[in-house]
Amino acid sequence: MLHFERWKIFAIVGTIFVGFLFALPNFVSKETLASWPSWLPKRQMPLGLDLQGGAHLLLALDEKELKTDWLNNLREDARKTLRDAKIGFSGIGVAGDAVQVRLVKPEDTDRAITELKKLVQPIGNPLLGTSGSDSEIEKGAEPGLVLMRPTSFGIQERLSHAAAASIETINRRVNAMGTAESTVVQQGRDRVLVQYPGLSDTKQLKELIGKTAKLSFHAVHPSISVEEAKASRPPMGYRIYDADEKEEGYQSAYVLAETPVVQGDDLVDAQPGFDHQTNAPIISFRFNQSGARKFGNFSKNHVGEPFAIVLDDKVISAPVIREAILGGSGQISGNFTVESANNLAIQLRSGALPAKLTIVEERTVGPSLGADSIESGKLAGIVGLVATVFLTVYAYGTFGVYAVIGLFVHAVLILALMSMIGTTLTLPGIAGFVLTIAMAVDANVLIYERIREELRAGRTAIAAIENGFQRAFVTIIDSQLTTLAAAVIMFWLGSGPIRGFAVTLTLGILTSVFAAVTVTRLLVAMWLKNAKGKGRAITVPI
Repeated sequence: MLHFERWKIFAIVGTIFVGFLFALPNFVSKETLASWPSWLPKRQMPLGLDLQGGAHLLLALDEKELKTDWLNNLREDARKTLRDAKIGFSGIGVAGDAVQVRLVKPEDTDRAITELKKLVQPIGNPLLGTSGSDSEIEKGAEPGLVLMRPTSFGIQERLSHAAAASIETINRRVNAMGTAESTVVQQGRDRVLVQYPGLSDTKQLKELIGKTAKLSFHAVHPSISVEEAKASRPPMGYRIYDADEKEEGYQSAYVLAETPVVQGDDLVDAQPGFDHQTNAPIISFRFNQSGARKFGNFSKNHVGEPFAIVLDDKVISAPVIREAILGGSGQISGNFTVESANNLAIQLRSGALPAKLTIVEERTVGPSLGADSIESGKLAGIVGLVATVFLTVYAYGTFGVYAVIGLFVHAVLILALMSMIGTTLTLPGIAGFVLTIAMAVDANVLIYERIREELRAGRTAIAAIENGFQRAFVTIIDSQLTTLAAAVIMFWLGSGPIRGFAVTLTLGILTSVFAAVTVTRLLVAMWLKNAKGKGRAITVPI
């Protein structure tokens, strides 16, 4: 194990040199980096919220709204299913936590249940004993009454999917603000944590995240007014939508079709702009092929009639269709400011949230607190490093110096890897970094103590060093694999800072093995070669 071919030496030295180049940007200012040649690495490790300061928001999904939307979708699916099966019903609506279907002929109940059961979706994993269905269908207390009700399994599954969808949508919205350093992770069953380093004013962030941004286009009832609908009840398939209070020039409410003509899912683009005539801020939008076809057919058949643009259940505009809109694009006008038009365009482009998010915890970390954390981390690292260097050199002499050189190589390589993959540095990450230094020292201790055992057993210096590295290597790999397994589990099950710690720990395991086993062994081999070349008796300096 002490013989190194020339290409291996070049490979080791080259690895260290490349690592030094990638780690170096973390020790210079951004101004200095800007003056470097373009071929040199310039990527610095981004600092996390606890080091850089910034905004911390904990959001909760509105389970009630999610359940209401599900029941409404279930009602529309049930209506379509029964019509396709030619089963008559006198009424279908949401009552409490169930969809109620009243059949014209009670004798059709069994056939209706059979058809409606096709809407039930299996969920869970039978192998894990968590299988079930998302909803259940049963006969009501009255003849001809059928009830469709979500199950607890179904609600949990919807919440889980909604949280995952919310994370993707929030990520798209936050990244549109111009950062790749934000963190959006799930916490618990129905909560989402958003951390945005370097942000002191959370107003825009809250406005961007807080809106569900569910956009839809609805037909306006041609004859019944809001007053008539309120006095009696809206016709079947229609409901009353309030208008946005900020909008001027429109009535306070509208009677609209519940089923939208086109939904925001059919949007492929939305951009802020200005009206050519009034110079007021607007939002230009463009549909996909399916949305363009549906909107074109509707506008062609309803020329001269109003239609409503609804955002989060509020009518933001109700223009009259002057001519068929067949190009698949249009614009939304209203009482927008430049900032609100830009934010709404971002929200529409990134997609609607599956349910409303409520802020349950909000705090900001000042940059001074982050600076204090960095200084404390530096002080702890320096004190620990000095103590480690002193004790290692004191215990193992010349070989201790080689171990210290290996430690510096380990530190350089872990910084380089973290910079290359863009790992955000947090306080737990610093803790993981310090821990890996201790692990690297531990590997050297195992090797050197094994060499001492071999010397006490009467082995020659060369044989003792050879056996020491060879036999300690198995123990080192075994212990590091155990730690690696723990790091993988932390990354898999953890989130946020826990994952950051796991990433740093994993990288540290790889670099510590390289530094302790490869770099230190190379230095010892070079020392041994030099001592043999001088023709003197070899005495191991430990």
